[in-house]
Amino acid sequence: MKFRRKPKEEVSVNLTPLIDVVFLLLIFFMVSTTFTNESHLQISLPEADGEASETQAESLEVLIGVDGGYTVNGQSLLNSQPDTLRRAIIDQAGDNRKLPFIISADAKTPHQSVVTVMDVAGKLGFAALSITTQQPAGQ
Repeated sequence: MKFRRKPKEEVSVNLTPLIDVVFLLLIFFMVSTTFTNESHLQISLPEADGEASETQAESLEVLIGVDGGYTVNGQSLLNSQPDTLRRAIIDQAGDNRKLPFIISADAKTPHQSVVTVMDVAGKLGFAALSITTQQPAGQ
């Protein structure tokens, strides 16, 4: 007896759902990704080219060393804490907030140390802050 074979159905993959899923994933990642434009700026700090101003006989000068240590009017502080600096400034200035406040920092001093001095001086009410600089070597 001869059996008839069933005709084979053509096997195919429907690509429409696959394409839909890929497009949905693409849209999801495009919407959820944050695009950042990072740039590395190279800056050169300015040098002071003016003449030295006459300092008054009475002023408040804070020196900041390379290690971030403070000296207020020639007196070294025990530590670099803002409270210690604040107490030393109050001891030197008293109630006079009109004194010229001079900040002298080494070129390699951490920026945070200078900002801390400026912050403490601002909180105490000093408005006349100045930062000392030196003339360029070629002049």
